[in-house]
Amino acid sequence: MGNFGLGSWRSATCVVCFLVSGWCVGQESSSVAGQPGQGMTAQTALLDTAAGGVASKAEEAGPAQTTTTQTGSDQSSSSQTTPAQAAPAPAAPIQGAPLQASPGALPNAPTPPSASMDEKQPKRIMGIMPNFRTVTAGETVPEENFRAKFWTSTQDNFDYTALFFAGFIAADSFLSKSTPEFHQGAAGFARYYWHSVADQSVENYFVELIVPAITHEDSRYFALGRAGGGFWKRTGYSLSRVVVTKKDSGGATFNISEIAGSAAAVTVSNFYYPSVERTAGNGLRSWGLDITYDAVTFMFHEFWPDISKGLFGKKLHGAPLKP
Repeated sequence: MGNFGLGSWRSATCVVCFLVSGWCVGQESSSVAGQPGQGMTAQTALLDTAAGGVASKAEEAGPAQTTTTQTGSDQSSSSQTTPAQAAPAPAAPIQGAPLQASPGALPNAPTPPSASMDEKQPKRIMGIMPNFRTVTAGETVPEENFRAKFWTSTQDNFDYTALFFAGFIAADSFLSKSTPEFHQGAAGFARYYWHSVADQSVENYFVELIVPAITHEDSRYFALGRAGGGFWKRTGYSLSRVVVTKKDSGGATFNISEIAGSAAAVTVSNFYYPSVERTAGNGLRSWGLDITYDAVTFMFHEFWPDISKGLFGKKLHGAPLKP
């Protein structure tokens, strides 16, 4: 993301976000633990009700009685079932209950998982932060082809939230005077801003499009969600996604896109920064900051549904939370 400053307030903000995330997850865990009956889903309860109704009717009907009649010399037997003792009719389907598979259905037919509404990942966080790379926990998405990679990286670069966030980074660099050659004033801020937009665009296109297209990697972040584990497991998972990612064909692989793509972006940025800034030390610093920034961003996106629930209560992305 370029040569942006490292003010002490940024570290404090990261720590606050980390602690708020832990608090939100802790609140969610304690509320679920305090209500043991809440673990049963509505679908499970409906299935149990339907099964109990069928069993009760079967017991009331009783076994079918048969009568045996004999005919003359051949002594043949036949069984007859009285109408009153016929087998019970199948119970009527309960409205809202899931349909059961028929005997001829495929036993291993995949059922797409449904994401919980309170864990839905928005495309824009609070309208100021882009979140186009994140896939909601439990959501089934198609393979990320070249067109999808191009569209996602372009949104991360030129969506209004991306341009706003570039201004935020430019303001930080401007206030900390991270590149003195840009000077101060309106002209100085303009230099910081277009360099931030350029840094953002170059890195995103390398990390999310160019390198993944070559290595056949999926550059999206697949959120783990509360069902995937506790706070520390989700934290470790999100931070590790800068070195571990998915292949387009499925399965885990080393994240060449992040490591090599960030290095390539830093190399390209040397062409439009002042010559005094083109040092090996500054290059390594920018490379490390790019990777660290993406790791912290992944962690923030992982816990954003929990943070949003803790901050805004029952309102989340315009829809009420499930009780």
